[in-house]
Amino acid sequence: MEQKPLTRRQILTRTAQAGIGVGTLGALWIANKTGWPGQILSAQAEHQKTNPSFHLQEISQKAGMGVTHQKVVLDHKLDNIMPWMASVGAAVAAADYNNDGLIDIFVSSSGRNTPCHLFRNNGDGTFTDVAKQAGVAHLNDQGGVMDAVWGDFDNDGWADLYIVRWSAPNLLFHNNGDGTFTNVTTQSGTGDPGNGNAAIWFDYNNDGLLDLYVGNYFPYVDLWNLNTTRIMHNDFEQARNGGANVLYHNNGDGTFTNVARELGVDDTGWTLDVGACDLFNTGQMDLYLANDFGQDIIFKNNGNGTFTNVTKKALPVDTRKGMSVDFADLDGDGYPDIYVANISKEGYLVEGNFLWKNNRDGTFTDVAPPLGVDHAGWSWGAKFVDLDNDGEMEIVVLNGFVSAGKGDYWYYLGTMATTPGILVEDARNWPPIGDRSISGYERSRLYAKQGNGYQDIAEEAGLTDLYDGRGLCIADFDNDGLPELFIASQGAPFQLYKNSPQMRNHWIGFQLRGTGRSNRDAIGARVTITANQQRHVKWVDPGSGFASQSDRRIIFGLGQRATVESVEIRWPDGHIEHMHNPPINRYHIVKEGDLNA
Repeated sequence: MEQKPLTRRQILTRTAQAGIGVGTLGALWIANKTGWPGQILSAQAEHQKTNPSFHLQEISQKAGMGVTHQKVVLDHKLDNIMPWMASVGAAVAAADYNNDGLIDIFVSSSGRNTPCHLFRNNGDGTFTDVAKQAGVAHLNDQGGVMDAVWGDFDNDGWADLYIVRWSAPNLLFHNNGDGTFTNVTTQSGTGDPGNGNAAIWFDYNNDGLLDLYVGNYFPYVDLWNLNTTRIMHNDFEQARNGGANVLYHNNGDGTFTNVARELGVDDTGWTLDVGACDLFNTGQMDLYLANDFGQDIIFKNNGNGTFTNVTKKALPVDTRKGMSVDFADLDGDGYPDIYVANISKEGYLVEGNFLWKNNRDGTFTDVAPPLGVDHAGWSWGAKFVDLDNDGEMEIVVLNGFVSAGKGDYWYYLGTMATTPGILVEDARNWPPIGDRSISGYERSRLYAKQGNGYQDIAEEAGLTDLYDGRGLCIADFDNDGLPELFIASQGAPFQLYKNSPQMRNHWIGFQLRGTGRSNRDAIGARVTITANQQRHVKWVDPGSGFASQSDRRIIFGLGQRATVESVEIRWPDGHIEHMHNPPINRYHIVKEGDLNA
């Protein structure tokens, strides 16, 4: 029999007794039958819907990508909350692994002994799963795959693949250049056995070699064979008992050394995503950690191989649930702004996503509420993307936690979170979830610029599925200059959305190649174009975004502007090259040093 929701007075009393701040997950406002305080969300002004300038069509079956993610199943001591524990693992990563000029896709599965998939792009709108013959299919014999990221760690011209797993060593696969991969985890020293959810390749010391940062979540326990059930976060707002993050320094000889503790970046927050970008316009890649149950972290790169934690100056106090992070320069000032996915549940929890405006003085201000991009449900993968090449960035946000039966677990979660004296760190104290949903069947959001804010046009644009979305990959699989969406959802079919605009706008794209002074993938390079006296800036991304890594080619939408006056490329090692009046509506492959030759 379902229990009655708590009254407003009961909630206030319990949160006061527990010493938990109102307005956070700790408070977990539980709505009563009148809808209070869900009206806080529902009272927001509705924007008038307009027809989008593009349409997204789901074509995964037609493209030969009709696979379904399989969920992980852990120690049966966790059966009472298994749907919560098994809610991650659907990852997607893009790269041209065979150097044929076409973007290929790796997509994970997480169930024991279920295969992962490597979809080779056939160049005709279809893909072929070659994971088995490539040697990257059977990755769930131990642990469970949570994330994947491509990066050429030895600068040999071929994309290598790093796999993040729970309760088993992570895996590094070296690309042999013949369509196959070799597991080099042991000899490389990159087999962190933590329970990670995220990884990025980036050259933190600008020595021309890609280093590897891993964001861990649970502490170092075997989730399949538990000695204790005290493995959960110990606070809903300020948990610091997660797994320590790892920074693998590339030694240049095929081996790596973990220097995270030495450099002070071994954060023990519950990291769900890691991102890196030049946040302070110093030419160095800084780290942003999206942490669940508490403060996100910014580590500023000092340019001498060290980092400084500048979080207290850069960000306000944050008790939200960081899930994903992405970067874009929204105003052309050369400083990246940051979008961070958190969670919100109408009638229960008012948190909202962050859109951190870069103030160019080392601080950030959240402008998500006035721009209308804050309340996007239980958000996971979220990315900036210009889907119609008009020069304005859209924001795509995937949603949904656990979609199951009609019962709602939020009441039980709220009751537990606000009960004084309960040890939430112990999974045995969590009420059974059973077949209840937790923020289930939520639709994704697609925010498009509208006047002085943004408008959600997901349904009008064709993004209508109700799966529990996780990894979101942006890639141009047919080289037409239009980005497509690749989505990995939890326990659901993989999806490929073909992008069809009503009118084709102009564009220009860049594929950068470092030649020794900078890493071959040119991760961290900044490209600035000037078109019709308007400035646009983008960076080569290391793999930011929850359980996802996108196409690293850079596309600038030009709208109806038919010329680009100038291009400036600042390579990761700091030297600058220029192009003048380059042809548009095509990709430019630029090798480091060619423009100054």
